Amino acid sequence: MDKPSSIQDTVGSVVNIDEKLAQFDKSSNTRNLKGILAGMISVIAVAMSLFHLYTAGFGLLLTMKQRALHLLFVLVLGFLLYPARRKSRRDRIAFLDWVLAALGIVVTSYILFNYEVLVRRGGLPTSMDLFLGVITVLLVLEITRRSIGPELPTIALIFIAYAFFGPYVPGVLGHRGYSYVRVVDHLYTTTEGIFGTPLGVSATFVFMFILFGSFLDITGVGQFFIDVAFSAAGHRKGGPAKAAVLASGFMGSISGSSIANTVTTGAFTIPLMKKIGYSPNFAGAVEAAASTGGQILPPVMGAAAFIMSEFTNIPYIQIVVSAVVPALLYYLGVLVMVHLQASKRGLKGIPKAELPDFRQTFSRGFHLLVPLIAIVLFLVRYSPLRAAFLSILTALAVCMIRKHTRIKPGALLIALEDGARKAVSVAAACACAGIIVGIVTLTGLGLTFANVIVGLAGGMLLPTLLLTMVASIILGMGLPTTAKYIVLATMAAPALVQLGVPLIAAHLFILYFGVIADVTPPVALAAYAGAGIAGGESFKTGVQALKLASAGFLIPFIFAISPELLLVDVTAVQAIGAIVTACVGVIAFASAVQDWFLSKTKIWERLLFLVGALLLINPNPVMDLIGMGLVIIPVITQYLAWRAMKPVHAGS
Repeated sequence: MDKPSSIQDTVGSVVNIDEKLAQFDKSSNTRNLKGILAGMISVIAVAMSLFHLYTAGFGLLLTMKQRALHLLFVLVLGFLLYPARRKSRRDRIAFLDWVLAALGIVVTSYILFNYEVLVRRGGLPTSMDLFLGVITVLLVLEITRRSIGPELPTIALIFIAYAFFGPYVPGVLGHRGYSYVRVVDHLYTTTEGIFGTPLGVSATFVFMFILFGSFLDITGVGQFFIDVAFSAAGHRKGGPAKAAVLASGFMGSISGSSIANTVTTGAFTIPLMKKIGYSPNFAGAVEAAASTGGQILPPVMGAAAFIMSEFTNIPYIQIVVSAVVPALLYYLGVLVMVHLQASKRGLKGIPKAELPDFRQTFSRGFHLLVPLIAIVLFLVRYSPLRAAFLSILTALAVCMIRKHTRIKPGALLIALEDGARKAVSVAAACACAGIIVGIVTLTGLGLTFANVIVGLAGGMLLPTLLLTMVASIILGMGLPTTAKYIVLATMAAPALVQLGVPLIAAHLFILYFGVIADVTPPVALAAYAGAGIAGGESFKTGVQALKLASAGFLIPFIFAISPELLLVDVTAVQAIGAIVTACVGVIAFASAVQDWFLSKTKIWERLLFLVGALLLINPNPVMDLIGMGLVIIPVITQYLAWRAMKPVHAGS
C-alpha cells in the first residue's frame, strides 16, 4: 500500500473550521455576505492591506495620520463585518451599521485633514473637537464589544468614570478629578489616548505580521508543519499527541491566536489522538495547551510582543532572543506531560505505513521555511516593520520556486483580504486599550497602583509575583492577550521593576500568565474550542489543559527570580547552568503532576519531585544542589525498579 502524501489522508472527516471558529472565537464571528456586499468588503479589506504594505515599504505617514487612517479602515470594516448581536442576521448589513461606518470615516478624516490645526491649538479644543471626540470614544467601545466581547469596553468605561470621579475615590487611589473637556481632548486629539502607542503598534508592526501570517497560510506552510510533525513523531509512543504539540507550536508562533490555532490544527490532530486511545478530554487539552504556547514562541509570537517592544524601548529582536528559552521550556513541559500520559496508559503511535514519509514530506516543502529563517535575519538588521515587509516579499518569491507551491493571483487577493479581516479585532482592542492607557497617564494611576501592589505584598518579591500572576490570569480570562498585557504593563509591571525584577522579565512575566489564562478554567477559551472539536466536556478539558500547561506556571517565576534564562547580561556558563536546572525542574514537576516517571510514583517520590522542582526555581547554588539531590533520589529508585521489572516485561 502506498504511503499517504499528507496527514489529511489518514484523518477521515474533518470538522468545519469556520463554524468552530465562529462558535469559540468572537473575532471570527463575522457576517456571511454574498454578491455585491461581499465584493465591497473584499475591496475595502484589500485596500487596507495595500495601504499598510505601501507605507511599510515606502515610508509611514505622520504618526497621527498613520494611526487615524488605520482606525478608519478598522471602524468601516469592523461595523460592516460584525453584527451588533450574536443573533443578528448574517446575510445583510443593518442600516445602523452603515451609519456607524460612515461616522467612523468622519471622525478619523477630521484628524487626517485637520492634524496641523489640532497641533497648533493643542490643549484648547473646540466644540467640534469635543463632539467628535465623544463619538470616537463610543465607536471604539462599540466595535471592541462586537469584535472581542464586552469585557474590555466595560473596563475602559470604569477607567473613564475613574477620571471624572477621582475626588470621591477613597484612599491612595483618589485624585483631584478631571473635566469632561480635559478627558475627551486627551483621548481624541493627542497620542496619549485612542491614538496612542497600542494603536500605533497595531498600525505598523502588528498589522504587517498578521499579513505575513496570512501570506504564509496561502503558501501551504501550515499543512507542511502538520505533515512534518506527524511524519517525524507520529509513530512514537503517544505519537499523535507529540506531533500535535510540535505542529501547534510551529503554527502558533506565526498565528498569534490560541483559539484559531487550536481549531485549525486541532481539526487534523485531535481525531488522530482519539484514534490511538486518548480520551476526547485529553486530546482536546493537548491541542489547547500546545496552541496556547504559540503566543510566546519566537520568531513572531503574538501582537503583545510588539507592543512590549514599544512600551519598554527594548528592540524586538532582543525580546525574541529572551523569549526563546522560556518558550522551549514550556513546550518541553507539555511534551513530557504527553509522554508520561502515554506511558501510563500504554498508548502507541500510528503505524509508519499510515503516515507520510518524513524525507519526502520535508523535501517537498522545506523551502517554505525560508521566510521564517529570513524574518529572524531581517529582524537583526532592520526594524520589525521593514522585516515584516521584506519577509512577505520573501514568502511570495519562495513559494513560486516550485510548481506544487506556486500560487495564483486570486490567492494573493485572498491573503490580502484575510490579513485585514484578522487585524480588525486586534486593532479594535488596541484602540480601546488606548483609552485605558490614556486615563492611566492622565491620572498617574500606574505608579499609585504599583505602590499599592508592593504595599499589599509587604515589599517582598514572591508575594508581589503571586499577586501579579493572579491579576494576569483573571484579566486574561476575559480579555485578549494583547489588551490584558497593555492594561497590566501600565499598572502591574512597574511594581515588579520597583522590586528589582529586570524590565524585560517583568513584562514577559505578565505576558506569560495572560497567555496561560486561555487554558485556565473557568474561562479557558482555547480548551473549550479543543473540547468542541474532540466532543469532550468543556470544563474537564480545561482542567486537563491546565495540568498539561502547568509547567508554564513555574517558568515565569524562574526567569523573574533568575533572569539568566532570558539570556540578558549573562555569561555562557551562567546561561547553561540556569537552562539545565530549569529543564530538570520542568521534568520533575511534570512527573509530580502526572504521578509517573518510569512507572507510577510512590507518594514520597512524587513529593520529592515536586519539592525538588520548586527549589530549582531559586538561583542560589545551594538551593539548586538541594533541589537536584531531591530529584535524583526518585529517579534512581524509579530506574532500579524499572530494571528489576524489565526481564518480566521482556518475557511476557
